[in-house]
This record gives sequence, C-alpha cells and structure tokens, in this order.
Amino acid sequence: MATFDELTALALALPQTHQEETWEQVTLRVGRKIFAMGRPGSGEVSVKAAPAEQAELIAAAPRVYSVAPYTGRFGWVRVRLAGVDPEELRELLTDAWRSVAPKRVVKEYEG
Repeated sequence: MATFDELTALALALPQTHQEETWEQVTLRVGRKIFAMGRPGSGEVSVKAAPAEQAELIAAAPRVYSVAPYTGRFGWVRVRLAGVDPEELRELLTDAWRSVAPKRVVKEYEG
C-alpha cells in the first residue's frame, strides 16, 4: 500500500521535478509538463502513461487501475494508492517522468 506522501517523495526525488498546486490538486512536473497529479487524502492519483500501457495496467489489476477522468483518453491512469505496491508506483512514476523530462536529463539519470 502506497500513500500520497510516498508518491510525492518518489516523484520529487526524480531530477528537475517540482510540485505545483493547480485545479485544487497537487501536480508533479518537469518544467511545465505534468506527469502525475492528485489530491492528498483522496486515496487516488492520476499518472501519465501511454495508451497501450494504460490498457495493460487496467487488464492486469482493474481494482487498482482505471482510466483517469479527463486525461484518460491520452493514456493517463487513475491509481488507487491502497492497492499499489510502492515499488510498482516508483516504476510507474519513473516511466511517466521519462515521458516528459528532457532527453538529456533522462540520459544523465539513467547513466
């Protein structure tokens, strides 16, 4: 089981990530690009994913993952924090971060 505090700590540990409040939600960003967002205490967050990854996650664990409201048509997934392992959440966040971070930053992080 993961918590919102763990989510933000994992995300903020990634290079050039910062947190902003937008739309009454905490958004996790690289520059202006959002890769995760949610409300503390809601028990759910939305994380950027590719449409194919979204489908795989939902098929594998439909009680944990679902199509995110508003952004789901772009591949974003809603994650129920009570059902996700912190290590799995780390992988999901890292993949989302990679999709928005500058290629140079990703290369340095992985190198």
